[in-house]
This record gives sequence, C-alpha cells and structure tokens, in this order.
Amino acid sequence: MFRSLLRRLLKLLLWLMLASVLLVLLLRWVPPPGTALMVERKVESWLDDQPINLQRSWRPWSELPDDLKMAVIAGEDQKFAEHWGFDIAAIQAALAHNQQGGSLRGASTLSQQVAKNLFLWSGRSWLRKGIEVWFTGLVELLWPKQRILEVYLNSVEWGDGVFGAEAAAQHHFNIGAPYLSRQQASMLAAVLPNPREWSASRPSAHISRRASWIRQQMRQLGGNHYLNRLQSNRPDWFREWLPK
Repeated sequence: MFRSLLRRLLKLLLWLMLASVLLVLLLRWVPPPGTALMVERKVESWLDDQPINLQRSWRPWSELPDDLKMAVIAGEDQKFAEHWGFDIAAIQAALAHNQQGGSLRGASTLSQQVAKNLFLWSGRSWLRKGIEVWFTGLVELLWPKQRILEVYLNSVEWGDGVFGAEAAAQHHFNIGAPYLSRQQASMLAAVLPNPREWSASRPSAHISRRASWIRQQMRQLGGNHYLNRLQSNRPDWFREWLPK
C-alpha cells in the first residue's frame, strides 16, 4: 500500500512538473493575465475588510522606457545580464549578514522575483524557496533576458493594488510609463524594497538619496549598452532549436 501511494505521489509530482514547464513556456509569448501576488493582495484586502482595486495594464518591451529598465537593474540586480537566475555572491553576503542578527537582507535576483510574484505565495518557508528555485530555473532556461525584465516590469508591486510600470506611472506621476523621466524612473526603482510603505511621488530623504545612487549606478553600468547585452550575452537556445 505504501509503495502504491508513493508511486501515485511521484506520478502527481511529475505531472505538476510537466504542467509548470508548459505554463512557463506559454508565458514566454503570452502576457500573464495576473500574478499570484495580485491574488494574494486581493484576498488579504477582503480578509481585512478593506477591499482594494487592482491596477495593472500591460506595456510591451518597446513601450517600456530604457531609463526604467536600467533603474530597476541598477537598484535590484546589477548582475542580471550575467547570471543564470541566482547571484551566488549576493546570497553568501546576505547569509553572512543575517547570521549577525538585525534586519534581514534578501538577495533575490529579478528572475527569482518574477518566479515568486507570478507563481508563488509570500513567506520564507523552505518549501516555497524550493519551488521558487524550480520556477526560476525554468524562467531562465525558457525565456530570454529581455522577456524576464519585461514581465518583471509589468508585474512588480508599486503600491497597494498597484502592479506594473504603467499603473505605477499613472498612480505616482499621472503619466503613462513611456513618458517617465530618468528621475521619476529612479524614484520608482528606489521604493521597490518596500513599495507599500514608501512613495515615489512623495519621497523621503532616504528615498531621494537612494534614487540619486541608482542614477549614478545607471551611468556606471553603461545605460543602453547594458541593455544591449541582454540580447548578446546569452544565446537563445530555444529559438535556435526550433526548425527553420
């Protein structure tokens, strides 16, 4: 009986793994209609008896400003063009910092954040982390870097019920995402560590300093030259595999 149950569990696990592969592959081309984090925030608002309206409008890569792309990379994941989903040095530094006590420091790459926001729930359990590793690997394997950043910018949380660059630009600055200035883009990137408590449109001194640092990092990373590396640094093996 135990072996039969084990076989069924293994079969179920294999089916779930296959379904996750197909889902990630589909989202390589199809804009995600929503994210697990959006569902979680909506349910939380119902439970708190303070329902929120979710704001999100998809903007394709060509309509997302380069300054915002670079600001997010500069603030969140400067090795984005180089790694395959995990920044090992940053993880080791975060572990060393957290072992010393005090505030917890994260080391999630943009790829990890996409995997978590799209497919998973909040929390720090080992189970969630393990599933996050699986989805991060799939995202890195099946999507080009540009797609990862495109989905991130259209899915990341920028306030209560505010998701994605277009909704964030409208909410904080009353403009469309394509019209964000470099300073506005850096302000949006500066609040990402705590977007529900910090405001890009009413920045504190800390946020203003962080935004200034982000603009400096954008210049040092090379701006548009860095974005070009997202195309050239890694071959798109999936596209090469497709029949001509």
